[in-house]
Amino acid sequence: MELGRFGTWLVALMFASATVFAHGEKAGPNGGVVEDAGKYHVELVMRADELRAFVTDAKDAKVDTKGAEATATVLTGKAKSTVKLMASGGNALAGAGRFDPAAGAKIVLSLTLPGQGAMQARFSIAPAAGKR
Repeated sequence: MELGRFGTWLVALMFASATVFAHGEKAGPNGGVVEDAGKYHVELVMRADELRAFVTDAKDAKVDTKGAEATATVLTGKAKSTVKLMASGGNALAGAGRFDPAAGAKIVLSLTLPGQGAMQARFSIAPAAGKR
């Protein structure tokens, strides 16, 4: 059976889609959504008054966030806000804001660990999936 150009592209797209969404549906140990940021995994937990990010390596070992910084751009409905997250002990970063977890959100997190360049992770928080 010959797939031709279109068939080859379709098969490639299916495999690429499976790779892109490998972590998106996975819940992390803190109840958040897990996505990749460079060679790291980031779990994002959204509450009504706070965003928390937990950083682990490829083997899910905690990565110390001392000296790390992150900025999250949060889109909820038509509202857009920017939140600065700072190291808050262990592998966590936290930042304050006002959010409606029940509405869901799209979040782009830019993370800089000490001695490394900026990395990004993109999150889709399903409506009612956030913590209050």
